[in-house]
Amino acid sequence: MTVNARAPLSALKSHLSAACAAATLLLAANAAQAADLNALIWCDHSDPALLEPFEKANNVKVNVKEFEGTGAGLAIVDQSQPGDWDVMVIDSIDVPRGVEKGLFEPLPEDKLPLADLFPEVKMDKSTVVDGKRYGITEKFGYNTIGFNKTKVDPADMQSLASLTSDKYKGKVAIYDYYLPVIGMAALAIGKKTADLTEADLPALKAELLKMKANAKLVGEVTASQTALATGEVDILVGGGEWVTAGLAKENPALDFSIPKEGAVLWSQSLAMFKDSKNKDMALKFIQYIMSPEGQARLATSSCYWGMPSNTKATLTDEQKKILRFDEQPGFLARAQAYPAPNADLDKKMQDMWTEMLQAQ
Repeated sequence: MTVNARAPLSALKSHLSAACAAATLLLAANAAQAADLNALIWCDHSDPALLEPFEKANNVKVNVKEFEGTGAGLAIVDQSQPGDWDVMVIDSIDVPRGVEKGLFEPLPEDKLPLADLFPEVKMDKSTVVDGKRYGITEKFGYNTIGFNKTKVDPADMQSLASLTSDKYKGKVAIYDYYLPVIGMAALAIGKKTADLTEADLPALKAELLKMKANAKLVGEVTASQTALATGEVDILVGGGEWVTAGLAKENPALDFSIPKEGAVLWSQSLAMFKDSKNKDMALKFIQYIMSPEGQARLATSSCYWGMPSNTKATLTDEQKKILRFDEQPGFLARAQAYPAPNADLDKKMQDMWTEMLQAQ
């Protein structure tokens, strides 16, 4: 603002009054904007179609930082200051890790739609610690067999034995994440994922090596998904609806199966940080994600699709068909949770996985 030095005092007061009024309006506008919400998330939560309705309804900006894998997420937290983050997406089975580190705030069960969730994915053994709920399952699916039904016999995909069959040698990709694929190997040899011990490692390694011998490649999410989508391979070990559903419109030949031996259930949860500076908004965000509308948007995120944990998600009939919504009770009955090894066994499993990757 420029003031004419020769202006009468009344004019100067008028200018100052106007400036104060403008400043007051600016401060009021800033106050009306709720404090930002800072979220550590997986890529499915960064979709504007999911975030914008919440931001507009609550006059808030959601700042997101993507990560892959619980270890990477906890490393970000370790490098941050208390209060930097408000909410976090985390593998349901890893919620206790965050609780042990003193990171999470108990969630108010009476303010969450727990009664509407698929009972099998509440994951209470992981998300509830010492009687308090620290996480709520928001989305789930299966690490199983993804395939091109025009290139393979769909009947073969009803058994994990097909993954090591000479019939499909060189036509297989393996998703490069040790826990779910080790889980699939366990199912293939008749072991329960929850009961694995060090004594099972030799048999698991033998099964993994047979899978590797059939594989054309082992790749992370994008590489393995691309290999199946482009026809470089016909089968993806560890694939599932998270790979095929989002590509269904472009390539309806892609599908997934839950074989007779079962599949490995993945599930992701939302947790609130104990040191959040915006807990009211953090809870609102969790409630939005768990609402029927939020669940539908999350389930069909542009990054990857997955089953909503809320049975009342407002999916279209076509979306439900792609996700095979009505078949979930049968799928869940045959699914087993991710292996949850202790630190020592986890290290041995990682070493075994590395040996499999390096095998010629």
